[in-house]
Amino acid sequence: MSASPAPADLPPAVATWRDQLERISERASPCRYMPPARWAAVREAAIDFCDRFGADALALGWTDRQLFGVHPQHGTLRVDYCGAVISGSDKALGVEANRIVFERTSSYRDRQGQEWGPPIWEFAAKGG
Repeated sequence: MSASPAPADLPPAVATWRDQLERISERASPCRYMPPARWAAVREAAIDFCDRFGADALALGWTDRQLFGVHPQHGTLRVDYCGAVISGSDKALGVEANRIVFERTSSYRDRQGQEWGPPIWEFAAKGG
């Protein structure tokens, strides 16, 4: 199932994030430790985030690495490198200056010791 068309009013950076996520097949996980079914849910939630909260996140200073990053060699296996949206498959409920709110949890961008990996689309382009 493909995501719905991108809203026409997305800021260029957010439209790029969304486009890059859409280019990764929903059927083939870019991370060898993430089953395809889980990747499909993460991908859908990430695209939904771009559509509903991407413009707000960008305005609040969130970067592609902080939202969609993964470890450069191990992908999502190293959650200490994962961006706020990539670390789970729940759809976001809101975005704030320092956190993304989900139904059961929140993800913060100022976690102690956090290192941000490249966006998952750069990881996927290298062949994971």
